[in-house]
Amino acid sequence: MTVPQATIDAIKSHVSAQRDDIITFLKELCAIPSYDSQIRAVGERAEAEMKKLGFDEVWWDSMGNIVGRIGDGPIKLLYDSHIDTVGIGAPEEWEWDPFQGKVENGVFFARGACDEKGSTPGMIYGLALAKKLGLLEGITGYYFGNMEEWNDGIAPHALVEVEGLRPDFVVIGEPTKMQVYRGHKGRVEMQVLARGKSAHAASNFLGDNAIYKLLPVIDAISKLEPELGDDPFLGHGRITVTDMHVKTPSINAVPNEALIYIDRRITFGEEPQAVLEHIKRVVGDRSDIEASILLYDTPSYTGFVFPLDKIYPAWALPEDNAYVQAGVQAGALLWGSPLPTGKWDFSTNGTYWCGKAGIPSIGYGPGDEIHAHTVLDQVPLDDVVRATEWYALLPGLLPRTK
Repeated sequence: MTVPQATIDAIKSHVSAQRDDIITFLKELCAIPSYDSQIRAVGERAEAEMKKLGFDEVWWDSMGNIVGRIGDGPIKLLYDSHIDTVGIGAPEEWEWDPFQGKVENGVFFARGACDEKGSTPGMIYGLALAKKLGLLEGITGYYFGNMEEWNDGIAPHALVEVEGLRPDFVVIGEPTKMQVYRGHKGRVEMQVLARGKSAHAASNFLGDNAIYKLLPVIDAISKLEPELGDDPFLGHGRITVTDMHVKTPSINAVPNEALIYIDRRITFGEEPQAVLEHIKRVVGDRSDIEASILLYDTPSYTGFVFPLDKIYPAWALPEDNAYVQAGVQAGALLWGSPLPTGKWDFSTNGTYWCGKAGIPSIGYGPGDEIHAHTVLDQVPLDDVVRATEWYALLPGLLPRTK
C-alpha cells in the first residue's frame, strides 16, 4: 500500500502539535513505580490515555495486563510494550529521583524511560493518529501493556492461549536506537542442585559439603563458551552462572544442599534439551547432583498462574522479509532514508511472538538497551516523539490481506 505525501505531512503536523502531551504522558508513566510486575497503577494511567484518545475498547486480561483496541479490520496489528520495570537497586546510587527523573540536554533520565516505558506514548498516540488519518483501514490495532521483566514471553503467550487474541503482526517496543530490529538470541534457564550431608563445622569430616561438589561444575561451565553454537546474524551462544543458594543449619555447619542457576543464551541450531544434556555431561553420572530446566509458576498480581518451562527460543526474520521492509520503508517515507536493521543483545517478548507462535514480529523503539537496568536509564525525548510518527505510519504500509 502506498501512502500519499499529504498523509505523511499530516502525521508530522499532528505529532508536532501533540509533542507536549506525549512527553508529559511519558513522565507520568515513569513517575508511577511498577517493579516486581506490579503494573496495575501504571496500566490505569495508560488506560486513561487510550480512552481520552478514542480507543474503541480498553480492558484488563486475566493476568493483569492492559489491552486497548482501535479499529475493526480483519488484519490484527499489535503494539507490545512492557510497562513494568526492574527495581531501583541501591537508592544512594541515583543522583536524582528515579521516578520523577530529570531532563538534561533533551534526554529524560528515569527508571523505565529506556526499558520500556519510552515506547508506550508513541504506540498509543500513533495508533490513535493512524485511525484518524485512515491508515487503519482493514486493520484492528491493539496496544498491549504488559508485565515482562520476570519472564519474557509469558504475557503474550497467555494473551493468545487464554484470552484468544492472536495478532497477525507485532511490533515490540523495546529500545532499538530507532532502528528496525528483527530478532535476538533465545535463552534456557537451568539449575544444578547438589546434595550433601550436614555436620558441625568443628567436625566437618563427618559431613559432605554440597558447595564443594559444585565448584568443579562451576569451573567447567566457565570454560564452555568455545563449544557453544554460533550464527552469522544472532551471534555466539553464551552461558553464565548467575546465582547460588545454600541450605545449611547454620554458618557453623557443613552445607547439606547447594544450588546454582544458569543463564544459557542460545542461538539458532541449539535445542533446549540438547543444552540441558550438555550440562548433565558436565555434571557426570552421579546421583547427588541433578541438572534441570527451571519452571515458572509464580502468580501474577491478580493471582493468575500460567506454568511454563523457562525456555525462550531464538528468532529472527530475514532482512528482505516484507514486514521488516515495511518498517524500514516507514523511516524512508518519514525522514528521507531507509532505517537500518539490527538485533537485540537481550531478550524480549519476541521469544513467544515469533519464536514460539511464528507471528511476524519486528522491534522499534527509542532508547539504547545499554542503559536498561542501570542508574542511567534514559531516552532522548526527540526520539520518543519521532517514534510516534513511525508507529502512526506503519499500519498504512501493511498488506491488507492475510
